[in-house]
Amino acid sequence: MPTSSRFAVAVHILTYLARDRKRAHRSEEIAGSISTNPSVVRRILGDLARAGLTTSQLGKGGGALLARGPKKISLLEIFNAVEDQSLVAMHRTPPSRSCDIGRTIQPVLQSITKTAEDAFFAELETYSLKDVVRSVQTAAAA
Repeated sequence: MPTSSRFAVAVHILTYLARDRKRAHRSEEIAGSISTNPSVVRRILGDLARAGLTTSQLGKGGGALLARGPKKISLLEIFNAVEDQSLVAMHRTPPSRSCDIGRTIQPVLQSITKTAEDAFFAELETYSLKDVVRSVQTAAAA
């Protein structure tokens, strides 16, 4: 089952916007950095705007901007803006109720994965977009 890359792309987009906050950036420009179609960038920018993480500037020189400073944007906010699913998907169809395993597996897995997801989300909350920008700048300079 494929996993979503929306979070990674969203962090990429926001890092790109944070690098040069003085001007708006067009989706075509950002898409070039990500090596994807500008429509993918526009869709994710829409999610980020709905979450209050980006704004748009219309007209000549228009494009996307950060809505607030990178230090005030947590990675958890970004994740929540673009991902709408649990990290671990359950069965697509309900397992058999006549089987001991089928009847009990989902609650057991949900309990275990909730603990793991809570730890993941707590860790994401400790990082800001500024941390990512700083790490990218350090890696690029090396």
